[in-house]
Amino acid sequence: MKLDWGLMKLIRKIVFPFVPVYYLITRLRNVLYDRGIKTATSYNFPVICVGNLSVGGTGKTPMIEYLINLLKDDYFVATLSRGYKRESEGFQLGDEQSIVETLGDEPFQFYNKFGNDILVAVDADRRNGIKQLQSLDKSPEVVLLDDAYQHRKVKAGFNILLSAYSNIYTKDWMLPTGNLREPRSGAKRANLIVITKCPYNLSEARKAHIIKAIKPEKNQEVFFSSIAYDTHVHSWNQSVSLESFNDFTLVTGIANANTLVKYLKDKQRNFDHLDFDDHHNFTDHEILFLSTKSVILTTEKDFMRLKQYDVLKGKLYYLPIKTKIDRPEVFDKLILDFVKQ
Repeated sequence: MKLDWGLMKLIRKIVFPFVPVYYLITRLRNVLYDRGIKTATSYNFPVICVGNLSVGGTGKTPMIEYLINLLKDDYFVATLSRGYKRESEGFQLGDEQSIVETLGDEPFQFYNKFGNDILVAVDADRRNGIKQLQSLDKSPEVVLLDDAYQHRKVKAGFNILLSAYSNIYTKDWMLPTGNLREPRSGAKRANLIVITKCPYNLSEARKAHIIKAIKPEKNQEVFFSSIAYDTHVHSWNQSVSLESFNDFTLVTGIANANTLVKYLKDKQRNFDHLDFDDHHNFTDHEILFLSTKSVILTTEKDFMRLKQYDVLKGKLYYLPIKTKIDRPEVFDKLILDFVKQ
């Protein structure tokens, strides 16, 4: 289970003296790449990077799925992820024998959803991953890099930077006190900045205020997105209307479950919540405990980890989500124009 938030805040205050050290290290690294002292590999085909400045919880997975749906009918698309917390090593390509332990939960979700319509690959070394994808008999026409904004060895042709509305990077601190992986100035590398998980009724005045705080470059566009929840929860072979789905245990292993919890409470659903760390690997003891629950609702990502356990069949459901972007016609055109060029 996650650490108590009060304890976490105390620890982050204690380690504040280390912030300048981490800032200088990451800043120096970026300067070396920006000035060409450290080399980054470019490609002669479209490579789109989706990432963030902070650790976790900004909605990278639904954004990757949005891009897949936008591109897959006209281009052969590949996703390339690190495969966080997978048990395999090196380059792995999703196929019918793949399991969550070999790909990681998010890439496994991509493969389960899109099958062989796309390529789903994982490799901590993104340069090697792209090289392996290029060597395939049918190589991809577009590569989507999942969570690779700080992977400077690869120079993506197009960068999409995500930042959650509840913790916009302009107000955040560097690790270990805050959540930023690199200085805020790293946002300048982005072509598009998307403020994710926004309230549905976000006003134009509030958007303008956020854009003013971000101070985007002349070549940057800022968009706002919200989470669109499915009207049904799904299991192995059935779906149930969320309106009739009640009295359950919510199990989450994501960076920030607050948006989902609020949505379910707004829907007046009755549930208790078990909140685990992001990408949590469930133990046998935890699975045994979950099997005592009558009905379980989880995220689609966590469903990929939990569906393998027979003791949970018949009681485990997930609630799919999608990214809903303001000005989608402008957003889509920017992506499609880059790919066409």
